[in-house]
Amino acid sequence: MKVVLQRTKQASVTVNGQIIGQISHGYVLLVGFCDGDGLKEIEYCVRKIANLRIFSDEEGKLNLSLAQVGGQILSISQFTLYAETKKGNRPSFTQAQDPQLADQNYQVFNQKLSDLGFVVQTGKFGADMQVQLVNDGPVTIIYDTANK
Repeated sequence: MKVVLQRTKQASVTVNGQIIGQISHGYVLLVGFCDGDGLKEIEYCVRKIANLRIFSDEEGKLNLSLAQVGGQILSISQFTLYAETKKGNRPSFTQAQDPQLADQNYQVFNQKLSDLGFVVQTGKFGADMQVQLVNDGPVTIIYDTANK
């Protein structure tokens, strides 16, 4: 499982010209699954994301969590995180998890974040989405459960 986390001042996702998810400050998560990913990987990423401290405290230090600043999450499924680019110029996505299972894992991931009290907005799994965000910092963190 890979998650690219970006701290944002605001973000939205649009499908077919309609905004389907929108947040104020918080995180944009680009989420991908590979073969073999399941509950163990989901729980690891949820724990890391929920406890991450990358918002400034009163001294300007990155010391506050998403919950402490009342932030929100925009979660976007993105199988292209598993692009294989070693050969040729056209990426291969054979490492990406079967779409049906990846969709189930994506739903579980988002529900577990919601269960912790976070406002979680999402894109539409498998759709052509346009994601807009104002990156804050920029601060970008990458989680890869293959490299814990």
